[in-house]
Amino acid sequence: MRMRPTLNWFPDGDLPPGTSDWEPVADALARGGALVLSGAGISTESGIPDYRGAGGSLSRHTPMTYQEFTADPQARRRYWARSHLGWRVFRRARPNAGHLAVAAFARHGLVSGLITQNVDGLHQAAGSEHVVELHGSLDRVVCLTCGALTARGELAVRLTEANPHFAPVAAGINPDGDADLTDEQVGDFRVVPCTVCGGVLKPDVVFFGEAVPPQRVEQCRALVREAASLLVLGSSLTVMSGLRFVREAARAQKPVLIVNRDPTRGDREALARVALPLGQALTDVAGRLGVRVDDTTPA
Repeated sequence: MRMRPTLNWFPDGDLPPGTSDWEPVADALARGGALVLSGAGISTESGIPDYRGAGGSLSRHTPMTYQEFTADPQARRRYWARSHLGWRVFRRARPNAGHLAVAAFARHGLVSGLITQNVDGLHQAAGSEHVVELHGSLDRVVCLTCGALTARGELAVRLTEANPHFAPVAAGINPDGDADLTDEQVGDFRVVPCTVCGGVLKPDVVFFGEAVPPQRVEQCRALVREAASLLVLGSSLTVMSGLRFVREAARAQKPVLIVNRDPTRGDREALARVALPLGQALTDVAGRLGVRVDDTTPA
């Protein structure tokens, strides 16, 4: 029997306190070889909410699981209706100071690699290269039958043509691009099939309850092995997909630094948790290191 995936984690009260001192982060970056692991918290300043922070989406929304999506046609109808609307908002989001700082650190040779748990593509939009998208990307769609990959923009055109009068107002947008809609708003939304084989289409992202592809996990583990330190930005580390890399770095006695306003599941493995807003903290670190953070994103 499959168990429902862990969505929440609650501190047990004896975690080390956070600090407002970002100097340990600056020191780790200055030494070079820092591997960045980012989570939803780095995108909140771009207007994309996180899952578990203050006002996080889990307080009002339960994400779609892989088991529900694959087993229930009605669940797929609800998902695609809400995701079709949410993607319109997602694609208009722009990188913020945190994304730009990470890209600047990489250009100056201070960052050895970047793993993101996010599916929004904002690191790449900020200029970061060779990003490992741990949970995939909303920009791609995969057929569960034949494996064909297509661009999300192409699917958006097909869904718009199939649902020309679909224009509800969402109560909110979630980190996975899923808009908050009622069943009445979803209505009789039409889902379109794969153009190659007629199979079921799914965004090329890892749903809750779905495993990260093994080769991607190994790629991330290789980055951890090669890194001098691990810098976690905006992740509660609630799910094992990201937490395992923190634990592997700690076992290898590599410094782990976390920048996150709230306690995380990895705090015990960390040298420090900096409890400051990400954009400002990383901009301050960049200033301390003499790294110029561009205030414009690449064309």
